[in-house]
Amino acid sequence: MRVITLYQPKKLVFGAGALQDFTEDLTSSSYQRIWILTVSALQEKIESIAKTLNSIGKTAVFEVFHAGEPTIGHYDFYLDKVREFNPDLIVGIGGGSVMDLAKLLAAMKSNTQTLVEVIGRDLLTERDTALFCLPTTSGTGSEVSPNAILLDEGTLEKKGIISPFLMPDASYLDPILTVTLPRKITAETSIDALSHCMEAFTNKHSHPMIDSFALRGIELISKNILRTLEEPADLDARSAVALGSMYGGMCLGPVNTAAVHALSYPLGGKYHVPHGLANAILLPEVLSFNISSDIQKHAQMALALGVEAGSSDYETAQKGVEKVKELVKSCGVTQSLTDLGMKEEDIEMLAKLAMKVKRLLDNNPREMTQSDAEAIYKKLL
Repeated sequence: MRVITLYQPKKLVFGAGALQDFTEDLTSSSYQRIWILTVSALQEKIESIAKTLNSIGKTAVFEVFHAGEPTIGHYDFYLDKVREFNPDLIVGIGGGSVMDLAKLLAAMKSNTQTLVEVIGRDLLTERDTALFCLPTTSGTGSEVSPNAILLDEGTLEKKGIISPFLMPDASYLDPILTVTLPRKITAETSIDALSHCMEAFTNKHSHPMIDSFALRGIELISKNILRTLEEPADLDARSAVALGSMYGGMCLGPVNTAAVHALSYPLGGKYHVPHGLANAILLPEVLSFNISSDIQKHAQMALALGVEAGSSDYETAQKGVEKVKELVKSCGVTQSLTDLGMKEEDIEMLAKLAMKVKRLLDNNPREMTQSDAEAIYKKLL
């Protein structure tokens, strides 16, 4: 068994009401200058928390992130604000975009490195600002991962920064924060979390320790996702999917994702397709492409999805792919990239961009060429 390192927050709070733990920890902490990045849906709640902190002598401010996925432009804009305020604690409360941005801002506030110098794995070497994260979606797992992603608007490429210095000091996972999430975003982010678990489990660099997280995440998400859509206030279902998403996030640092994410990044860059939606469309087709690389593992994954075993591992694995297709369809996610604005004449360009995401394609259990990527895109038109 190869050596593997798993980084986690120093404090991890999970369960309905974790937001209250977060508020109490802030009020009793030694942090005096607190800068919060959040989403518009929570503005009133965060404003109340900021007022409470200010009333006891702390200085707390918040910014609302209105955009979709974070770009280098967003990073530059907010970094100026953070450096002007000079907080000793940065908090990200939102989806993966908000948390990724908050993580980078905390690391780069006083960093002597430039953004270009830290893009990649283990190139970021310092952080002197404390960092707390609270997810409002059950999707990215950013609250427990050492990863952050930014879109380079100039090249349409998504740039990844992976470093233990991006791991939050504390993360609070409160399923109540996901209850008011729109159905569409609930579905797309949950399938994103499912893809994290699946790509980690079938990964070329998979590991038994991470496999246990991945399989449990697959089981929790697949069994409960439809309940969160049919009964949004069902806290048992919300908690199960949130836990599965957390397990998926724990897979990202030591193992990470593969071809599904590599092929989805250009769709976000070119057409601004939400990350979870792109992954949901691509996941079944990439799984089908990968089956031959490790039939037994794909069969194990299918069983975790709840399918009945077939007469062979290959049949079971195929049933797993069909189960994912059925799940994505039942969630109301479009099955066609054409619906998202993709044109056949763009396929070659998109495939070339996907081939540049070597840090993820190198993880894929089956080697994927540009022709393979083009074929997958074409099938989904």
